[in-house]
Amino acid sequence: MDDPSLAPGAEVAAAAAASTAAEVTAAASVEPSQLAPDASSSANAEDERFALLMSIGEECIQTNELSLLLQNKEKPSPICYDGFEPSGRMHIAQGIVKTINVNKMIRAGCRVKIWIADWFAQLNNKMGGDLKKIQTVGRYMIEIWKAAGMNLDGVEFLWSSEEINKRADEYWTLVMDIARRNKVKRITRCCTIMGRADNEELTAAQIFYPCMQCADIFFLEADICQLGMDQRKVNMLAREYCDDIKRKDKPIILSHHILICHYMLPGFKEGQEKMSKSDPSSAIFMEDDEAQVNLKIKQAFCPPNIVEGNPCLEYIKYIVFPWFERFEVVRKEKNGGNTTFLSMDDLTADYASGALHPADVKPALAKAINEILKPVREHFNTNKEAKDLLNTVKSFIVLSKSVTACEEFNPDIHSFAEISMYDCR
Repeated sequence: MDDPSLAPGAEVAAAAAASTAAEVTAAASVEPSQLAPDASSSANAEDERFALLMSIGEECIQTNELSLLLQNKEKPSPICYDGFEPSGRMHIAQGIVKTINVNKMIRAGCRVKIWIADWFAQLNNKMGGDLKKIQTVGRYMIEIWKAAGMNLDGVEFLWSSEEINKRADEYWTLVMDIARRNKVKRITRCCTIMGRADNEELTAAQIFYPCMQCADIFFLEADICQLGMDQRKVNMLAREYCDDIKRKDKPIILSHHILICHYMLPGFKEGQEKMSKSDPSSAIFMEDDEAQVNLKIKQAFCPPNIVEGNPCLEYIKYIVFPWFERFEVVRKEKNGGNTTFLSMDDLTADYASGALHPADVKPALAKAINEILKPVREHFNTNKEAKDLLNTVKSFIVLSKSVTACEEFNPDIHSFAEISMYDCR
């Protein structure tokens, strides 16, 4: 398609020109040759590119394969594959961490293909299986990433419904071959990629889903699968398929901390292992206003001296430090005075010792998060097309207090914050 950020028959608004977003984009547009004083083919540059990509993932399968890929002169710009199902509101983890990771991949000299899995969302019954609604949500999510500062110079947004129809014979032949070579039990083990338990009763469409996602990797000619840890099973299925067909070059799996279906950042409440769309106070959403962010963080579980399982410290580690490369604390002299942490290790050491108190952490965290979200808020407040798109998304997100009792969202009755109090169907 002429503009890869357009859904079939729909237009995406231009991204806002915000200073923070511009700085992030500028930082991401470094060419591979600029990563070291010598040419991009130098060992030093390869090491820096390798380190940059490894900083994205908690796991790499396999590191030696990634190193060889970056040394391959015939493939100076490896293809990284990422994807998402358009389905309701966007957590800050999906909005900001994806922006950070995509920009790192581009800095490392990669091309990034982001697969807008509209057909997959329909298979998984998102937005009630309404494809037009799913595509509208997809456009809204792209708007968020653009406003947040994702560098689009090296990114292709590809809609699964369009691309598969363009090359249907190639795609479905691949899907059928993957399905033919695997038992149902092996495929159902992959169903966690959809946020489903492997022992859950599934529709036939949901059983077919993993075969299609596995095919996507080869269809998009991906060298690197850059997805969340919850997608690991289907990525491994792709590597196993390479063994079955005697293919030498396997896709490299670079799994990051944040899950696609269930975000691994903990919720803000005590004992809440994951953020939840069903509890709006458990997470920061990309359109939350400043007051909402301040209140959620003020009320967040943040026990003194306890680092493990502390949601505020997790936000600092996975959101604030990768964005700003520092964490600034403003406090009175009698409480230790202002300080700037340049590493998470230093911050956690001070917190564990009691030198850094929750009353120091929370205001600093709220300030940092609000600064990150400011360009996104401004974009949706000032850009008419983006605002209209957001209002459209508001108008058809389903509010469901139970499976049987639901109502359409009415912007005149419900605030957008209330959307997350219910399951998006």
